Amino acid sequence: MLFAKTDYDEKVYREQLENYLPDRMIDIHCHVWKDSQIHKPAGAVQRSVVWPSLVAKDNPVEDLQETYKIMFPGKTVSALMFANPSQDLPSLKRMNDYVSECSSRTGFPALYFSHPTESAEELETAILKGGFLGVKAYLDLADPSIPTDQIRIFDFFPHAHLKKLDEMGAIAMCHIPRKLRFRDPVNLADIKEIASTYPNLKLIIAHIGRAYIPSDMGNALEYLSDCKNLLFDFCANTCSYAMYETLKSVGDRRMLFGSDLPILRMRMRRIEENGTYINLVPPKIYGDPSQDPHLREVSEKEAERLTYFMYEEILAMKQATEKLGYSKEQVENLFFNNADNLINSVRKNIYK
Repeated sequence: MLFAKTDYDEKVYREQLENYLPDRMIDIHCHVWKDSQIHKPAGAVQRSVVWPSLVAKDNPVEDLQETYKIMFPGKTVSALMFANPSQDLPSLKRMNDYVSECSSRTGFPALYFSHPTESAEELETAILKGGFLGVKAYLDLADPSIPTDQIRIFDFFPHAHLKKLDEMGAIAMCHIPRKLRFRDPVNLADIKEIASTYPNLKLIIAHIGRAYIPSDMGNALEYLSDCKNLLFDFCANTCSYAMYETLKSVGDRRMLFGSDLPILRMRMRRIEENGTYINLVPPKIYGDPSQDPHLREVSEKEAERLTYFMYEEILAMKQATEKLGYSKEQVENLFFNNADNLINSVRKNIYK
């Protein structure tokens, strides 16, 4: 088996998740790549947290499919997939080519992982040649001279790219930068500008704007309330408060299930402490916890009651939807229908 499944995992799935989840699911946010495709250049800037890289060295598409079988027995799960970020352009090309090939082989749709130095014409050519439905971009690919907490969305999603994606009616998957996350006023102003300037763009705000604890929300939803074309995924997030508030604000047709696999294979439980999140993990599985301030090991006994990050995320959404009194159809919107409608509409936009 690709990774362990315990009796406790089985209990959580059978008793709390199996009947809650629809029979068909689409994971709108996952990474697919092979370790052999990546070359890390000397002097690469480390802007992201370390802990996600400790879960799996890579995630070939076969591993992705096996993960769904292990975690969701009896369900049919497909994905919108894309590569892993790399500051090395040849590595990024190898991964994009691999994702395109995997998409053709499996039928899973895919996004192109863009680099801000590409021209709009190069971007369009790459999307059409690879059969992609749009773009994923990431703050790590912004100009290395920009201090990490001064990066703006336009530093890795330049206007020329957004304009071209808008013309195509394509998807843009956006992991927002900056320390204040979803409550950062610069982020919010940039999101509002994108939503108003590029109305045909399908902009997905990943991770609910990285609102991993309640205080990360700020007044974001109120500020963005007139941006009716924004979409939100809740991948790699266990903050039920953020899910509840977003659903209450935008409804059940603009939120999307995503995983951020392979990191949701992590065995963990998330807590809030001193204004940030801490992932509680079993001992001796993910290396020295001191390498990342968001990691903390628990005892062997407590670890017996830790399940997959994937299950923790869905349990948080279950809590939010039950509080809102959602029907099975509304839950199915979140986990399948919204993504299915988005993928089909974008495919028509780009490929007629």
